[in-house]
Amino acid sequence: MNLKKGDNVLIISGKDKGKKGKILKIFAANDRILVEGINLRKKHVRPKKEGEKGQVVESPAPLHVSNAKLICAKCGKPSRMGTKTVGKKRYRVCKKCGQDN
Repeated sequence: MNLKKGDNVLIISGKDKGKKGKILKIFAANDRILVEGINLRKKHVRPKKEGEKGQVVESPAPLHVSNAKLICAKCGKPSRMGTKTVGKKRYRVCKKCGQDN
């Protein structure tokens, strides 16, 4: 998986197609990511104390990594990433502009 926590991604399919967001968490075992403000689910919360009102809370749900495309930090365009090895270190390289991220 080429994505990391904190990367900006563009959603390329589903109900949130065309939206951009930041990765909050990665679930590598299931190939899923949690993106800020994307794929929101509503949860009805009961009141805990007397006199308190119940409410509807929206929280992001994980989506498959294939539905998101990484936005290059240098050129700002959504693109695929390749890898470049220098010595023993590996870098992610943008396929559009060629710069490493």
